[in-house]
Amino acid sequence: MSRIGIGIRTAVARTERIAGQIHVYDGAGKGKSRAALGVVLRSIGLGIDATAPARVLLLRFLKGPERTYDEDSAIAALQQGFPHLIDQVRTGRAEYFGADEITRFDRQEAQRGWDVAKGAIASGLYSVIVLDELNPVLDLGLLPVDEVVHTLKHKPEYLEIIATGRGAPQALLEIADLHSEMKPHFHPKAIERGIEGIEIYTGAGKGKSTSALGKALQAIGRGISQDQSHRVLILQWLKGGSGYTEDAAIAALQQCYPNLVDHQRCGGDAIVWRGQQQELDYVEAERGWEIARAAIASGLYKTIILDELNPTVDLELLPVEPIVQALLRKPRDTEVIITGRCLNPPDYFDLASVHSEMICHKHYADRGVQLKRGVDF
Repeated sequence: MSRIGIGIRTAVARTERIAGQIHVYDGAGKGKSRAALGVVLRSIGLGIDATAPARVLLLRFLKGPERTYDEDSAIAALQQGFPHLIDQVRTGRAEYFGADEITRFDRQEAQRGWDVAKGAIASGLYSVIVLDELNPVLDLGLLPVDEVVHTLKHKPEYLEIIATGRGAPQALLEIADLHSEMKPHFHPKAIERGIEGIEIYTGAGKGKSTSALGKALQAIGRGISQDQSHRVLILQWLKGGSGYTEDAAIAALQQCYPNLVDHQRCGGDAIVWRGQQQELDYVEAERGWEIARAAIASGLYKTIILDELNPTVDLELLPVEPIVQALLRKPRDTEVIITGRCLNPPDYFDLASVHSEMICHKHYADRGVQLKRGVDF
């Protein structure tokens, strides 16, 4: 039965699928590389107690070692927590360049990275391979699109491939099993007020919560590099019980960094539909907000993830104004990440320094492919 509105489905028993999929995250909005890292964290979390843990290759094109990038600290946290499971290779020069500035070195570095990728795909050593910034490499003509597409199309069945970056070519999108576009939205009021550190991820596409998890990794890794404690709070609404999408990833974080990661969830163990809210839904939503409000004001956390706050507000389980006021008063060095779909953007969207809408162009679930634990749910 179809319903109008926002609902969060509780975890249900699903059949494992064996085949790995090809994910493409592109678009001008933020969150592409972080979404890939969030998926990596989920996969590792589910593999911790397995006989064959998930091994991951992070292959980063166009990101030479002479330059620092936002996700460097997140990768550092992954490598410190799971040194035996994470391999990283970086290629390219340290500055940005356009199609009219391509050098022989750029082509050599792109080919070096692709040679590593081909070897890794053929090796059978990895369960997840992230080809970060592959899309612009192809868009710039640094690698032959036909060869890359052919190799990815004939990858081992179990292998998960994640390609990121702007400008994904049509031939890659055609073989992709999942395609999420990150579309940026700009809020002049936030710019005028000089508000920083509020990020919002919306839309029907894949990548919202995984981008938030990537942000948590980034905060922890930044603390490691600065020899400081960068504590993270992950607060989830509409997710009572257990067995949800992010459980394994959060468990992996808490196992490696038990003193840095706090996790709270609230909500009943049922879908909440517009017009059918129960008293428990209001009570649980308010309970979660009291925790969030106190955490934001405390200054104890460097990063606070408010997962599924958007649909909670959209379902009118929480009023908007207290959220606006709490965000306006947050400590300057506290980052707040808000996720979830919503039909009617609330007023706190005007405070977002970053707002990416995940647009779903393709998802393998829509054609009957069974979902994979750790990657999809």
